[in-house]
Amino acid sequence: MTIRIKINNQPAEVQEGTTMKTVADERQLPEKGVAVAVNNEMLPRGEWGGYVLKDGDDIVILKAFCGG
Repeated sequence: MTIRIKINNQPAEVQEGTTMKTVADERQLPEKGVAVAVNNEMLPRGEWGGYVLKDGDDIVILKAFCGG
C-alpha cells in the first residue's frame, strides 16, 4: 500500500513503512550538509532510520551550500 507525502512542496508517494532514511538514500542525500524537517519539526539524522513516514507527512529537505 502507498501513502501520500510531500517533499519540498512536491507530492510524492512511498510504500507504507518507508523510513526517512530510505527516502534520503533514494535521493542520494550527502552525509553532511543536509537538514530535514517533518511537519515543521527538525528530525536529527540519527533518527531518520527509526522515523516511519505517515500519510500526509510534509518533509522539507534543506541542503547547505557555500557562497556569498
